[in-house]
Amino acid sequence: MASISLRKANTRLPPEVNRVLYVRNLPFNISSEEMYDIFGKYGAIRQIRIGTSKETRGTAFVVYEDIYDAKTAVDHLSGFNVANRYLIVLYYQQAKMSKKFDQKKKEEEIAKMQEKYGVSTKDK
Repeated sequence: MASISLRKANTRLPPEVNRVLYVRNLPFNISSEEMYDIFGKYGAIRQIRIGTSKETRGTAFVVYEDIYDAKTAVDHLSGFNVANRYLIVLYYQQAKMSKKFDQKKKEEEIAKMQEKYGVSTKDK
């Protein structure tokens, strides 16, 4: 509905808008069927990936077939209440995500070096 009007208006989308959405603050026990029910209302979905590891629980990636459907989903689902949790729906940005993982790797590397050389950062 809304996505059709966006296409007809030939609107120019901001550069951060893309088909891949990053969803945070999901209930840990949400099923993929529930995700398809929630996000499928806004357009055809290519893929949904729900985080299962300790670090990624409560997050998911949703990939839409069309960029306008993804924009409509972000506009309508940011702040949407699911099981008393408010969803945070963002456009996936590769540069920001890789920086997070680079930071983790650096912290792990520093911890290994401190352990190797017996350096402690704890106050005595």
